[in-house]
Amino acid sequence: MQNIQAVFDRMQEKKKKLKDLRAMYKDGLDNDKRYKNLIEEIKTMRTKKQQIENDVQVDMGEAYDKLESLRDDINADQQLINDIAMATIMKGQNVKIVDENNNRYEPEFKVTLKKSGFMRKEDV
Repeated sequence: MQNIQAVFDRMQEKKKKLKDLRAMYKDGLDNDKRYKNLIEEIKTMRTKKQQIENDVQVDMGEAYDKLESLRDDINADQQLINDIAMATIMKGQNVKIVDENNNRYEPEFKVTLKKSGFMRKEDV
């Protein structure tokens, strides 16, 4: 298995190159008149879209309020499922969830790295 620090360092170098290339790409777009015109059209269309959405929300009235409430309830239930699954796994038990079509669901974990402070290379 590869050294995690070496892979991390390689990934950081690639991120630096990617950042530079993105800046070049952005500069190219900023200098293209067609692109600028299109961006302005998109802004206008977004404003129109937002106005139509607001009008429909007002027309729906209480039904739209129920939609938002239901969306919030679903998000809260999803968080509760996550918490229960984590607690169950921490107890060493299996998590088993089955929907109405007998599809089985399993927990999936994702590891992300977050800066936690400054360390010198010698300290690693």
